[in-house]
Amino acid sequence: MAAANIQTFTTIDDLARHLRGLEKKYILIFAYNSTGKTRLSMAFKELGKERDADGEVIARDTLYFNAFTEDLFSWDNDLENDAERVLKMNTASRFFAGLAELEMENRIRPFLHRYADFHFDIDYDKGTVRFWRKTVKNDAGEEEPVLIKVSRGEENIFVWCFFLTIAQLAIDGQEAYDWVKYIYIDDPISSVDDNNAIAVAAHLAQLLKNQNRVRVVLSSHHTLFFNVMYNEWRNQIRKKKALCLFLKKAPGGWELRDTGDTPRFYHVAMLRELHKAAESGEIYTYHFNILRGIMEKTATFHGFTGVGDIVKKAPEDENGVLHFRYIQLLSHGNYSLFEPREMLEENKEIFRRILHDFMNDYRFNPELFPEAVTEEMTA
Repeated sequence: MAAANIQTFTTIDDLARHLRGLEKKYILIFAYNSTGKTRLSMAFKELGKERDADGEVIARDTLYFNAFTEDLFSWDNDLENDAERVLKMNTASRFFAGLAELEMENRIRPFLHRYADFHFDIDYDKGTVRFWRKTVKNDAGEEEPVLIKVSRGEENIFVWCFFLTIAQLAIDGQEAYDWVKYIYIDDPISSVDDNNAIAVAAHLAQLLKNQNRVRVVLSSHHTLFFNVMYNEWRNQIRKKKALCLFLKKAPGGWELRDTGDTPRFYHVAMLRELHKAAESGEIYTYHFNILRGIMEKTATFHGFTGVGDIVKKAPEDENGVLHFRYIQLLSHGNYSLFEPREMLEENKEIFRRILHDFMNDYRFNPELFPEAVTEEMTA
């Protein structure tokens, strides 16, 4: 334990067991990309399974959404005829249990039409989904859909709405999903623009807010999505019915920080971590990747085209040109978060200087950062 609100874990299973033991209605986690969020969701799910003497699963308690959920759907592009492209469902998964009896199309459509303008139908016997936007009359005068292959982003939205429908069934205690005690959602908005990110977060928060049947764990690396969810669940956090956590990869394991009811935007939290690293001297190669990510978002926010525009104060700024080259070089190496390597001393000094200049040029609340670091870096 490094501090009162920080806990450390050496394995993903230990971390998953800890989350299960918290007994909160909601757990909201921010974690930087490549931290292990998907592995954590799978470990959490596995801990909820019961097996018989032969190792067969006889019970489970977690409905989950992550990258593996999306993998339950795959395209058949009809390469032979190039006519009827369909999205195939892996119906061997319990995720699809009892769908035909539940009239899933009618349940999915209200969710889907919040985000998309295409239509669909499901062939339960074949386990396939067809999509279209318009219809034409056939020789018999009947309307037939003009089938399309939706974009990757539209596919993700459809899968997400499919999941929301099942989550609603679990929340309502529908018989086919009465085994669900936990809903674990990891990064539900891949390939979604910011407008839909806000809509997805607000809709999800409302869907889950007033239910008492299941416990919810939600993790994300998406700043906007995370903050919308936090604002929607703020009262639950203040009432101690929910937790807002910050998860990061650390040498030898993971650190989990309880941010309380006043969490900072993730980039401020990450800057604090970078400051601590600069102060301690324990600066690892992946810290440059994190710094670059923060700088890229800052450049976008201020209307610049890239990191170089905020590092170089003018085209002839020699220090800025040099720093940009270092950022380009040191943030694109083969640096693993799972085998952290400490920087060379000269690179540590470069890192400190770039961080210092960035903090001077784009001012953050100084009360959030240790005074010792500021004094050291401006000396």
